Amino acid sequence: MAIWQGRSLKKPSGGRIILARKKRKRELGREPAFTRVGEEKEKKKIIRTYGGNRKVRLIEAIYANVFENGKGRKVKVLGVVENPANRQYVRRDIITKGAIIETEAGRAIVTSRPGQDGVVNAVLIKEENA
Repeated sequence: MAIWQGRSLKKPSGGRIILARKKRKRELGREPAFTRVGEEKEKKKIIRTYGGNRKVRLIEAIYANVFENGKGRKVKVLGVVENPANRQYVRRDIITKGAIIETEAGRAIVTSRPGQDGVVNAVLIKEENA
């Protein structure tokens, strides 16, 4: 069954709303990308979106662009440490925006949306030692 992103068929009171028209193709949604930490090669998928535009979905990520003090570098992603979107994503190694990843440069927080942008951008987290 397709994912529909149109208006809900229920009122706040719980009553039914009867649609005055059919569903439209532009209201169609898609399954989430669930970008995972890859092993060998990055996998990307190009999707045609509304208006003929394109969206790059990152299926498997190996590298991340990590920024520190305005300077960026490409480093290897080792795994997902924490993910506020869903705690189950940590053991499945799924990267979303806001996830804390372990890289060769240290821990970083993801600032891009890999399933929408096709790239993992992250900012290095300063480790505070007592």
